[in-house]
Amino acid sequence: MNTVVKKATNLSLRVDLLEEARALGINLSRTLEVALEAEVKKAKEKQWKAENHAAIEAYNRHIEKHGLFSDKFRRLMNES
Repeated sequence: MNTVVKKATNLSLRVDLLEEARALGINLSRTLEVALEAEVKKAKEKQWKAENHAAIEAYNRHIEKHGLFSDKFRRLMNES
C-alpha cells in the first residue's frame, strides 16, 4: 500500500482571499498541494535545464554540423 504522509503546516494568507475560498467551499489543502506540485515540477525542469545546458548546446551544435542520424533514412524513403 502506498501511503502519503501529510504534515500540518502554518501559512499566512490574505484574509479576503481565505474568506472567499472558504465561502466557495474550496479545499485549501488540496488546492495548495496541486499548485505546489506544479511549482516544484517547474522548478525541477528549470534546474535540470540549467544543469544540462552545456550538453544540450553541444548536442545542438553537433546536429547543426552533422545532421540527424535518421536523415539518411528519410532521404531513402523519399526516393522510393
